[in-house]
Amino acid sequence: MTKLKTIFLLLCVITGNFCYAQLNHKEIAILKTNMVKAVENSKLTDSLFKKLNLLPNKTALITAYTGTLEALKAKHSWNPYNKIKFVSRSLKTMKKAIAMDKENMEIRFMRFSIEHFTPAFLGFSKDLDVDRKEIVKQYQNHNFGSTDEELIKNVAKFMIDSKRCTAQEIKIFQKHL
Repeated sequence: MTKLKTIFLLLCVITGNFCYAQLNHKEIAILKTNMVKAVENSKLTDSLFKKLNLLPNKTALITAYTGTLEALKAKHSWNPYNKIKFVSRSLKTMKKAIAMDKENMEIRFMRFSIEHFTPAFLGFSKDLDVDRKEIVKQYQNHNFGSTDEELIKNVAKFMIDSKRCTAQEIKIFQKHL
């Protein structure tokens, strides 16, 4: 009987670990590389989206990547109805990711870039100012978490190039180039 309890306990622990399995650092680096390629590749977008959707108990960052892929699905769609549907879903997913980790600069940047590239007349660009201010705050405080140096520079450059920042904010970003 004790052997059965031990086996059951081990199965619960092993199964529990699978339920909370996430991507490791190497897999996230590969995912980031593939996300860049997915901007121009609808099949890769769909493949990555399916893979991330299969993950149980997603972290805030994985949830944000899923939301970004939904936005890319909108970009790749030719049907205007589907474009709007995917952008709407994307922003709901991003809202969920931000609720999970409000100070994550990378997540804020993903939502900012989605809203930046979405035509304003659609009404989906409601969080640009909030996200811009949060990103600036993270740069002021050097609060980058596990974000790599290259991404920190790329975000700073994007923010400057977006033409959505004040002169003072641009100075903050320029310190990181």
